[in-house]
Amino acid sequence: MSSDFDRFQAELTVHLDWFAERGKKVRFWWRDDDAVEPTEDLDRLLAIANAHDVDVALAVIPKHAREALAERLSNEPHAVILQHGFQHKNFQRKDLGEKAGELGSRRDPDQLIAELAEGKARLEELFGGRFVPAMVPPWNRIAPEISRRLPGIGLDGLSTFTWHHFPRPGQVQSHVDIIKWKKDRRFIGWNSARLRLDLQLCRRRTNPSEPLGILSHHLAHEDGCYEFLDRFLNIAAHHPGAEWPRVKDLFSK
Repeated sequence: MSSDFDRFQAELTVHLDWFAERGKKVRFWWRDDDAVEPTEDLDRLLAIANAHDVDVALAVIPKHAREALAERLSNEPHAVILQHGFQHKNFQRKDLGEKAGELGSRRDPDQLIAELAEGKARLEELFGGRFVPAMVPPWNRIAPEISRRLPGIGLDGLSTFTWHHFPRPGQVQSHVDIIKWKKDRRFIGWNSARLRLDLQLCRRRTNPSEPLGILSHHLAHEDGCYEFLDRFLNIAAHHPGAEWPRVKDLFSK
């Protein structure tokens, strides 16, 4: 094992020991985006979740979701479904410097809400009780008006990334994206993972109730991402200073 991993492991353990020594626990959860069909990468992801007995919330794109995915997940004890927009298509103007978004300011709100309601019905049909009515906006961006209107179509939950959007009831954020997206897409590395978790774990010392979200994208993974997930969970899923609530319970509060 590399020295970077050794330092990662040691500092993560020190953090979790701090909580355990005070009778407290860090509340973790895991979100994985863009699922639409069974793949070998999804199998690998689910195997890690099952090995460590933790839920993985799969943000599924309704328009492209296949019945085969529902069949593949039918007996998976830790696979939970969230709604990932409707079609994961960008409607913003990149030529004007706007960042990508499906649920942004360029959409007609009534049309968009109708699409999201259709997507919700599709996921309910495919996944039944495995579906949690929570929206994961593609690219983690959502216009305020659309966010406000989600409960009106039964999507009470919301999950974006880190400090994007003022928190509201039913909002459960992700905080540590394990992929470096620019240039060579790959695992961010043990040193970056250590620093990002250090920031979030320090915040939990004064705000212990906020779940700490790990964000993955199995369709974009290389071996380093899977190695991180397995080694991280080997510590964080089995330490007395950590807990992994059921995803349904997180969004029901």
